[in-house]
Amino acid sequence: MDTRDWRREPEPKYWHLRTLLTEALDTEFSVGEVLPNERALAARYGVARATLRQALEQLELEGRLQRRRGVGTTVAPPRVGVDLSPSQHAWPGRPGDPWTVTAAAPAPPPPAVARLLDLPSGATVEIIHRTLTTHGRPVATEELYVPGAVSAPVPADPAEGPERARRLLRLLQECEPAGQDRTVELGAATAETAHRLDRLPGSPVLLVTTRYLTAGRTAAASVATYRADTCRLTFANQPALTALTG
Repeated sequence: MDTRDWRREPEPKYWHLRTLLTEALDTEFSVGEVLPNERALAARYGVARATLRQALEQLELEGRLQRRRGVGTTVAPPRVGVDLSPSQHAWPGRPGDPWTVTAAAPAPPPPAVARLLDLPSGATVEIIHRTLTTHGRPVATEELYVPGAVSAPVPADPAEGPERARRLLRLLQECEPAGQDRTVELGAATAETAHRLDRLPGSPVLLVTTRYLTAGRTAAASVATYRADTCRLTFANQPALTALTG
């Protein structure tokens, strides 16, 4: 067992640098402003570039910075508030649902989703792809998994696109909601997810897994990926999205 007194442990260099950078962000830079390049910042604070990257990654995780392709590292605007309470994060496709469908196609779900749906390995479900945007900027992407017990009335051959997705959502409306459960965890953006969210692969994201329940079974399950740098998840009855500022 480690018996060291943590209060006597020296503060990591990157954490001290993170504190200095936070002060600079609050006093010297405005929202959307591009930071100097890594070489200039490392020279300014007298640190190695590896230490600087650790501090920048920490600030990105905290939502203070954004890394953008072709632009560089910029000061992030305040996070978008996303209310995940059932009254706001409603049954998929119901009036007021802020998600936009992009496509749908049959495919086997990931093993973890198959377990949520109580399906055997290799079983096929309908996967609806949806996005959440505010002020024209993507803040989340979602895969909504609909098992055959719900999606069976949809023919196997219609085009894989928004219309197929909308037909599946209409079928979900015929299910009587009996509640939902949800988990939230920190993750990293895959290459595909990063492309959809205009992020870099490996960027921090918030993964929200939801199971939609109907009488005696699971009607659908979803895995939504939110930008950790721009989203603030809440569980109170607040507006689902607040405007980005800056």
